[in-house]
Amino acid sequence: MRRGIAAVALAAAVIVSASACSSGSGSGSAAAGPVTITWWDTSDATNESPTFKTMVADFQKANPDVKVTYVNVPFADAQSKFQTAAGSKGAPDVLRADVGWTAGFAKSGFLAPLDGTAAAADVAQFQPQLVEQAKYEGKLYGVPQVTDTLALMYNKELFAKAGITKAPATWGELKADTALVKEKTGVDGFAVNPQAYYAMPFLYGEGTDMLDVAAKKITVASPAAVKGIDTLKSLVAAPGMAKLDTTSNGYANIMDAFTNGKVAAIIQGPWESANVFKGQAFLKNDNLGIAPVPAGSTGKAGAPLGGHNLVAYAGSDAAHQAAAQKFIAFMTSANSQIYTATKNSTLPTRTDAYTPEVTTNLGIAGYQKVLSTGQPRPAVSQYSSLYDPFGTELIKILSGQESTKAGLDNVAASAKKLLPDYDAQ
Repeated sequence: MRRGIAAVALAAAVIVSASACSSGSGSGSAAAGPVTITWWDTSDATNESPTFKTMVADFQKANPDVKVTYVNVPFADAQSKFQTAAGSKGAPDVLRADVGWTAGFAKSGFLAPLDGTAAAADVAQFQPQLVEQAKYEGKLYGVPQVTDTLALMYNKELFAKAGITKAPATWGELKADTALVKEKTGVDGFAVNPQAYYAMPFLYGEGTDMLDVAAKKITVASPAAVKGIDTLKSLVAAPGMAKLDTTSNGYANIMDAFTNGKVAAIIQGPWESANVFKGQAFLKNDNLGIAPVPAGSTGKAGAPLGGHNLVAYAGSDAAHQAAAQKFIAFMTSANSQIYTATKNSTLPTRTDAYTPEVTTNLGIAGYQKVLSTGQPRPAVSQYSSLYDPFGTELIKILSGQESTKAGLDNVAASAKKLLPDYDAQ
């Protein structure tokens, strides 16, 4: 595999060799020696970064004209650190950026557009909706490295004991299945994660989002959004549901219950697949069912697309820009994504990276099938900031402390402060 990655890097080097040699920067000239670029990697330092360190070494072997200074930056700190560094002209040449950061960094002028560069030479091989959320105002500012979305994870054995032969396709079917699982097995049928990100499928299922960017409207408190969250609220109160957990350990408690067979279904992302397979209920990996999130009244299912883009700093000189483009091309190549997927159990962003070697991982194979339901985040820099007020109000709504409309109106008011040129619907 590593030989394969090196081969891709050599091909990428041929593509960009002309631009790298003609950059005009002293630091990039042959006389000055290799160009040294810095990469801030925001992956998990224990479980994921070793894979990327290996890939950096492979890249450097195949590209002796470029050296990479690898820095692992904690994800929680990376956004603010990059903003500070970019504002003082000291940012890394390449950043592994959450998809929710890309538009904001581009709007601030921190990122270099990648259209027509070596970094984007294979853009046609990537999932279209992932490319869409790497853009801002029509220009490409990132290349998708890994992706994720939400799906219904369910325990096939518990479903079978309850006489359920297929995954629920609608929220109404999920509600019925939840009651049936409890009745037949004594196990809770479904557990809700009361966080804003996990509530998004209930909005998408009603054909809405927090914002309508084209119309410049705040839609988080629209009738469709209220209907979606009312559906979620009714699900929380339904027979067979796990008790709503709003504690600081709620996420971990839900995962523990699911992996040990104490709850039959949850909405979750592929980042938990490896942990699920370690649980007592899924030691036989094929006991895990993965299906699209249920649909709302529109008949369509939708889940938010997540993941990370590799972006290039606009403040770098021409030689460093060329080297950064070469590095991004390497790290997002088909062979690199295959290697990353097999080592880190993450979802590739390229269609040609879903090889038999990759899809032997049942978590990856399952989530590949639901990626088509993924909804790109709008290219609005403030969009990700809306999750905080939405999450605060969602807990109050689901706990019965306020009505759905009142809570969502509060979210809309917070959105108006962030987006004063938007109208509330």
